[in-house]
Amino acid sequence: MSEENDLNLITWDIHDTHPALVEPLREGLSKVIDPEIGMNVLQLGLIRKVNIEEGITKVSMILTTPFCPYAPAMIEATRKATQEALNQPATVDMGTAAWDFSMMEDPAALDWGMY
Repeated sequence: MSEENDLNLITWDIHDTHPALVEPLREGLSKVIDPEIGMNVLQLGLIRKVNIEEGITKVSMILTTPFCPYAPAMIEATRKATQEALNQPATVDMGTAAWDFSMMEDPAALDWGMY
């Protein structure tokens, strides 16, 4: 990615602690699609934190709406994609931050009628 496209890219703890795992994780998570919006969890900026403690990847994510009907499926898909991408156990915790369009990695999505 070019620097100008990285403006909304979230820096996870693993960028510093396990930099070689960032790209495989991004590739895996890019396949987790919000079925209502049709964009992946990275594009939407839903994955807020990622760290590794004692061989377990810990992901903190948020949802686009507090009562998202797809929440259980998206959380499980995120956990499974993380576990498969990094070949180690993973957990996903729900963050409490409210999502808004400024969290998206791709601001051009706003041009698609998302806002």
